[in-house]
Amino acid sequence: MAGAIALFASARRNGNTGKLIDHIAAQLGIEVIDLGRFRMAPYDYEHRNRSDDFEPLMMRVLGHEHLIFASPVYCYAVAPPMKVFFDRITDFLDLEELRDHGRRLRQKTAYVVCTSIYDAPPPSFVGAFTDNFGYFGLRLGGIAHVNCAEGYDAAAGAAEARRFANLLGSRAQ
Repeated sequence: MAGAIALFASARRNGNTGKLIDHIAAQLGIEVIDLGRFRMAPYDYEHRNRSDDFEPLMMRVLGHEHLIFASPVYCYAVAPPMKVFFDRITDFLDLEELRDHGRRLRQKTAYVVCTSIYDAPPPSFVGAFTDNFGYFGLRLGGIAHVNCAEGYDAAAGAAEARRFANLLGSRAQ
């Protein structure tokens, strides 16, 4: 099983959150997947969306022990592609042929990487992750956040990336 993978969602790949996750990815030597580049239909109770990119992407993600979810704080919520991704994880709990794969989430640790205009991520934003992680059986490993009220501060981003990489590195051993 591979170490860590980052799932990124934002309207701007090279925006504040993109810069932070790229700093972290460079520290850890990991891949960043831009969810906006994948064709993922919203959750469908009848599962008529199974021909899109979600299932192969999720199978790829399940090959990693540490899952990093990166999104800016948008009106106290995650970026739309991240919301679709979270909603679709339910497919791996609903569909009998995917359920054993979905149960593999219970063995994984999840992390949150975000930027906002606040000194800390809003509790409602963090709660969306922690509640989903709990539902899927993921353990919360930590959070990286940078205040970008005055724009992205590269020094602050690099420092937070080092701190976060050290945190993840200590848990991966």
